[in-house]
Amino acid sequence: MTGKTCFFRAPALALASLVLLASSAGGSIFQSQEAAFAMAFPEATRIEGETFILTEKQVEELERMGRAKLPRKVLTIHTAWRDDTLLGYAHIDVHTVRTKPEALLVVLNPEAEVTNTKVLAFHEPLEFMPAGSWYRTFVGQGLGSDLRVGFDVDGVTGATLTTWATVDSVRRMLAFYKVLLQPE
Repeated sequence: MTGKTCFFRAPALALASLVLLASSAGGSIFQSQEAAFAMAFPEATRIEGETFILTEKQVEELERMGRAKLPRKVLTIHTAWRDDTLLGYAHIDVHTVRTKPEALLVVLNPEAEVTNTKVLAFHEPLEFMPAGSWYRTFVGQGLGSDLRVGFDVDGVTGATLTTWATVDSVRRMLAFYKVLLQPE
């Protein structure tokens, strides 16, 4: 394949669906999938998406480890490379906050530590979304992090459901790494 990066179409279709929802329901799209990956991995020479169709056993294990329900049993995790050097992993977690969808990019380095969380689309009223600085509190969190709102992660007045949804997304990504990606 030529070009700098390659993408699978399934997550692009999910994000495209959010764009259509946004145009008809007044939601906000902040960044495309391609722009988000370019921002997360500016040195990448390729980004490969791997789609997982989860077994019931994997779903149970992921929900237990992530302490949150999985929004779906099919997911795509992207792996970024600079030539043969692994740069990290990214997942766009599309989930419901209160009654409307949010798309959140969660990025891990090769050591399974969060390097970035970025809202790509948010369809709830914008006053229910925390400030950008709040999302940076996840940087450096890893497999040993407990990540509980009100303990390890500050709650945000007026954005309670969004904070819980974000914490769930980050814990899910760490669980995805542990169950689906971690080298043996």
